[in-house]
Amino acid sequence: MELVTTARRLASRTAPLALLADSVTEVPLVDGSSTRFVNLDYAASAPPLAEVHDVVTTSLAHYASIHRGQSYLSRVSTATYERAREIVAESSGARADDVVIFTRNTTDSLNLLASAVPGRVVHFDIEHHANLLPWRAGDYGVVPVQSTVDGTLLALEHELERRPAALVSVTGASNVTGECPPLGRIAEIAHRRGARLAVDGAQLAPHRAIDLRATGIDYFACSGHKLYAPYGGGALIGRRDWLDDAIPHQRGGGAVVNVTIDDVEWKPSPARHEGGTPNLAGAVSLGAAFRALGRLGFDAIREHEMSLYGRLLAGLRALGINVARLWPEHDDLVAVASFNVPGYRADMVAAYLSAEHGIGVRGGRFCAHPLLDRLGFAQAGAVRASIGVGTSGEDVDAIIAALDQLLHRGPSWRYASVDGYTSPAPDPRPCTDRILS
Repeated sequence: MELVTTARRLASRTAPLALLADSVTEVPLVDGSSTRFVNLDYAASAPPLAEVHDVVTTSLAHYASIHRGQSYLSRVSTATYERAREIVAESSGARADDVVIFTRNTTDSLNLLASAVPGRVVHFDIEHHANLLPWRAGDYGVVPVQSTVDGTLLALEHELERRPAALVSVTGASNVTGECPPLGRIAEIAHRRGARLAVDGAQLAPHRAIDLRATGIDYFACSGHKLYAPYGGGALIGRRDWLDDAIPHQRGGGAVVNVTIDDVEWKPSPARHEGGTPNLAGAVSLGAAFRALGRLGFDAIREHEMSLYGRLLAGLRALGINVARLWPEHDDLVAVASFNVPGYRADMVAAYLSAEHGIGVRGGRFCAHPLLDRLGFAQAGAVRASIGVGTSGEDVDAIIAALDQLLHRGPSWRYASVDGYTSPAPDPRPCTDRILS
C-alpha cells in the first residue's frame, strides 16, 4: 500500500499543473506518422491557458471601441480593458501611485522606458537583447557578471560608485540559464546610490509572484506571450513621474486632451503612451493570465516545475550532458536548461527533436548573443529546453529518450540548411500553413 501511495504521489507531481487551451496537439513526423506534440519551449512562447482563452473569447464577443464610444458594448469593452489594468497592478504588487501601461511585449515596454529615463542606465552583460539594445541610444554602462552572486553585486555597487546612474536595469530570470538575480538586494544597492531599478520580467513573471512594493522594483516589464496569454499584449508597470514627463510612445488618438493645427496637449500616463485603438485581447488576456496563475499558486507552480527540472537535469547528466550556469552554487532559478549535445550543432538537434520525435525546443542564441558568447556557445549555439505549467514527467522522459537515441544511433534523416534554418532535407511533412489555407 505504501508503494502504491508513493507512486500516485509521484505521478500527481509530474502531471501537467494546468489545462492549456489546446492540451493535445498532433504533429507530423518525417517518417509519415504523427505524434503528440511535446512542448519544451515555454521560454520562447507559451500557449494560452484554457481560462485565458475563454476570457478572451468572451471579451471579443462584446468587442467595440474602447474609451471613445457611447454604445453599450463600447462601455463594456472599456470597463473590461480598465479592469485588466487593475488586475495587473494588483497582481504585481504595484504601489498606489504606480501606473500600468499596456504595450506589445517586454521589448516594447523597455523601449518606452528608455525614452523616459532622465540619465545614465547600467545593466549586466548577461541581458536579453530587449534589455541591451534600448539603452544604447543614450548613456549606459555594462557590469560584467562575476562567478558568484555576491561578487556580481559588489561589481554593480562599484560601477554605481564610479559613475552615478539614474537607472539599473536587470533580468529577473535569465532566458538562457534560468538563474534569478536577488532583486531585493539589487534594489537596495540601486536606491542607496540614487538610482531606480527596472526589471526585464519576461522570464520571471510566469514562474514567480511579483511584488514591486516588497522588493523595491521601480519598473517591471512583461510579455503576455510568455505568460500563457499570446494575444499581442505586454505591460510596463512602475513609477509615474518619468513616464508622465516622457514624449508619448505612440502619438495618436486617445493620447491627447486637445489638438490644434499648431499644438497638442498630451494626457498623463497611461493614456499618454497608448495612442491608437487599444489591444483589448492583449490587455484582457494579460489580466486573466495574472489572475489564473495567482489562483494556481506560485508555490505550487514552483514545486511542479522544479520537480520536473530536477528530473530533466538527472536525465541529461546520465547522458553526459551538462547545462550552462553562471553561478553554480546559486539555487534560485526557473526551469530553463541550455546545453550542447556533443558532436552536433544546436539547431540540428532542435530540428531532429521536432522532425523525428515531435518535441519542441529552441536551438540557437536566444536573443542573448553576448551571454551565449560568454558561455562558449558562440559557434554551435545551444539547445534550450524549458518547462511550464503544462509540462508533464512524460514530456521530460521523451526528450531524454530522444537525445539518448541521437547519441547512440544518430539521426535517421538527413538535415541541411534551408533558408538559413537547419531543416529535414527533404521535409515530407505537410505545409506548415494549416490554419489559413
